[in-house]
Amino acid sequence: MISVSKLLFGSENFGDRLRYSHDSCRQVHGTHGGHGPVVVWNVTRTCNLKCIHCYSNSDAQKYTDEMNTDEGRQFLRHLAEFKVPVVLFSGGEPLARPDFFQLASYARQLGLRVTISTNGTLITPDVARKIKDIGVGYVGISLDGIGENNDRFRGRKGAFDAALKGIRHCLEVGQKVGLRFTINRHNINELNDIFDLLEEENIPRACFYHLVYSGRASDMKDEDITHEETRAVLDLIMERTEDMHRRGLQKEILTVDNHADAVYIYLKLKEKDPRRAERAWQLLSRNGGNRSGIAIGQVDWYGNVHADQFTQNHTFGNVRERKFSDIWTDTSHPILGGLKNRKPLLKGRCAVCRWLDVCNGNFRARAEAVYNDFWMEDPACYLTDEEIGLG
Repeated sequence: MISVSKLLFGSENFGDRLRYSHDSCRQVHGTHGGHGPVVVWNVTRTCNLKCIHCYSNSDAQKYTDEMNTDEGRQFLRHLAEFKVPVVLFSGGEPLARPDFFQLASYARQLGLRVTISTNGTLITPDVARKIKDIGVGYVGISLDGIGENNDRFRGRKGAFDAALKGIRHCLEVGQKVGLRFTINRHNINELNDIFDLLEEENIPRACFYHLVYSGRASDMKDEDITHEETRAVLDLIMERTEDMHRRGLQKEILTVDNHADAVYIYLKLKEKDPRRAERAWQLLSRNGGNRSGIAIGQVDWYGNVHADQFTQNHTFGNVRERKFSDIWTDTSHPILGGLKNRKPLLKGRCAVCRWLDVCNGNFRARAEAVYNDFWMEDPACYLTDEEIGLG
């Protein structure tokens, strides 16, 4: 994640402590010294929606052999032992799992920070209160457009209204909530509308995701936006973030899944405010770029361990058989071991990029999807040859 608000203004939020700690870029198994990674746990593949860009190919059917409650509790104990700072409950739709609140409450008892990634449609006033009462740190609700456009992506009429109600129910009980928006060709014209929604509904946080070609989105390579359009999107995000800041509206704005954003923001700052650019550079140097397989990992509904949500075709072990910490620190797997020291393995533009230390090769899943080579350049890097030092 790239914190636009942090890089532009030095704002302080919980996640920034993990992203920009002084020793984060030197870690090979976690977010910072003595801690494991942030873990995304896809607790179920079942979902009440059927999104066209779902990385887990989820739908409304019941899947067999998912980790049961006892296995989940054991897994959470092992995460606590490994000093994992955050466990993100995802899916499918995590709230569709009958024992969700039991597992989330247990995670909080163990001292784990709990966050939720949800489509928001199942968050009634009662559910919002339960989420707040157990101490969930953050709820991220996905919206990929306004009204019917979102419903088309989500595969269900009325999904937008239901998700917006879920956001409102969280706000009503004082639960920190934000929206998640995956940028693609069919919704880039609604970015301003999404920022307007943030203001109208007093939503404190938004994450703008770049499209990753995984799961059902494997067939959406042609639905991604061009490099020129991506630059325009970043310009708009920065402009709207700065405008809100000038007007005293404190919003946490992030972009996700493309570390070229960090370099682009730095270069833009360098043009108009060298002092802010230097502060941003210090933060980026601490972060170290993409840290899939290092500071973030994923465990699926069967207990399989992956580098992140989008590389489920590479499995490193199963938490039913070995502790997560033992799997995560075992570098014998060529992909997991390679991710922990990937620079010598990178190819193409990534291998010679002058910004490698603050990007770390960007997103491997996209490279593999396009080139059938895990270590090839990320095709979604929109920096010019001149900007990366080839011009």
